[in-house]
Amino acid sequence: MTEIDAKTRTELEAAAFRTLVEHLRQRTDVQNIDLMTLAGFCRNCLSRWYREAAEQRGIPLPDAEAREVVYGEPYDSWKAKHQKDATAGQKQGFEAANKH
Repeated sequence: MTEIDAKTRTELEAAAFRTLVEHLRQRTDVQNIDLMTLAGFCRNCLSRWYREAAEQRGIPLPDAEAREVVYGEPYDSWKAKHQKDATAGQKQGFEAANKH
């Protein structure tokens, strides 16, 4: 594997994060329940991880602000424009994927 120094690694990881966030902002057709079913995480998880990373560094970051980083707008606004009620099939898929 290529040797990458810590600073460059952090920069690459940050770039990948920004690309993922932008991709999710563009794909408003992909619902969080679908992400949870297929990948085990969603936009809310990503925003929570962002908030937790800030808090680990002593930076208080309310959930609403962390979600805005990921959604690109206030969460309630995004939900009103893009979130649909989960279908019976989506709910069944989610339940099946989360049985332990």
